[in-house]
Parts: sequence; structure tokens; C-alpha cells
Amino acid sequence: MKAKLPTLCPSCESLLDVSQLSCGQCSTIVQGNYPLPVFLKLPPKEQEFILQFFLASGSLKEMAAQLGISYPTVRNQLDDMIQRIKDLNI
Repeated sequence: MKAKLPTLCPSCESLLDVSQLSCGQCSTIVQGNYPLPVFLKLPPKEQEFILQFFLASGSLKEMAAQLGISYPTVRNQLDDMIQRIKDLNI
């Protein structure tokens, strides 16, 4: 099993920033202080929702059918995620 990129501080649960990237091919290291991309700031459940939305070609109706839930439920989940992303001050 591949290790997952940690996004929350294990001590205080604040969002982490990326401070170093390295190239596996040539060992170049880039250091700085970079915020996580918006997608990684979302909880895993919402990341999965976005992936499913993408794979369903943006069709909420198709997602509802695949997930076995109602269209209004999927729509409400999407609306909640849109608000959460807006709240992240993007």
C-alpha cells in the first residue's frame, strides 16, 4: 500500500504546507513554502466525490445512479462542497 500524503498536522490538525519536493530521477530538491492544492485541502470523502463526478463526465444524474442515491442528495453534496471550497478563501 502506498503512503498517502499527509494533509493535516498530527499535533493540532491544521492544514500542512509543502516545504520540500524532490525528483526521484536526478535527486534535485526544491525547497520553499507552498500551500496544498485545493483538492488536497478537502476531506478524503469529498476528494472521492470529485473523482466520481469527473468520471461521470460531470453528470449528477449518472453519479446518483452509480451511487444508488437520489439526485437531490448528490446535488446537496455538491452544493455543500462548493460552499466549503468558497470558505477556504480560494
